[in-house]
Amino acid sequence: MTSATQTQEQVQPSAPLGRKASFLYDLMSVAGRAIRGAMRDYESVIPALIIPVFFYTVNIGAMQDFAANALPGQDGAQFNYKAFQLPVAIIFAVTGISRALVVVTDIQNGYFDRLSLTPVNRWSLLLGMMIADFLMVVALTIPVLILGMITGIRFESGPLGILAFVLISASWGLIFAGFPYAVALKTGNPAAVNTSWLVFFPFVFLTTVFVPREVMTGWMGTLAGLNPVTYLLAALRSLITVGWDGEALLKGLAAVAGVAALSLTLAFAALNGRVRRK
Repeated sequence: MTSATQTQEQVQPSAPLGRKASFLYDLMSVAGRAIRGAMRDYESVIPALIIPVFFYTVNIGAMQDFAANALPGQDGAQFNYKAFQLPVAIIFAVTGISRALVVVTDIQNGYFDRLSLTPVNRWSLLLGMMIADFLMVVALTIPVLILGMITGIRFESGPLGILAFVLISASWGLIFAGFPYAVALKTGNPAAVNTSWLVFFPFVFLTTVFVPREVMTGWMGTLAGLNPVTYLLAALRSLITVGWDGEALLKGLAAVAGVAALSLTLAFAALNGRVRRK
């Protein structure tokens, strides 16, 4: 009798297994799984470094001498095309990096549906993935930054400017990830997620990616002025060549915040729609 009672006590938990946990616990649980998955999935992350390193090397090799003689420099100095191109390489490295395809896999194999039936906080399902994305894009900025320093780039804003450079770049990568997450949660289709990469092109190429806005043709300069990436690039470049330029930094942060309002609204609306179907 005593043995049976002890067995029953061992089988019955002291609290319900499905009790609601705190938001922080749910967030860290989802983020932990995403981070472990990202570390195992390094073969899909490393190629993200190939494009920025390739474009940085080719653009410097092709344009450095021409830009030094043809473009106006800072305070009468020669135009520093390496410093001009480093933020472009960073944007190439961090834009579009996300775990959105993992979300699609979770939707297709039913894991996302089963998770949606638990008391887990709904926002943590997306925010947890984004924590892993943020760590990934920070990690991706470092090799590109080291490449720039090897080629002779120095930051006028000092070590804190380098930290600000990494955080602003990573913030851009994080908020841009809202677009592929929105597509993944809305469609559950890997092909649709891959095509969301197309959003990247007008953001990155209709801006000051090759030359300053002052030397562009009129229509291209107008389009660049409407593109938030123009102000993001200007903020990052200011940390290298100027120092702490408050106006450039505020405009860059405002541009990131504006894109965040759009991308995150779309992502969380898609999340709410996906969860309501259950």
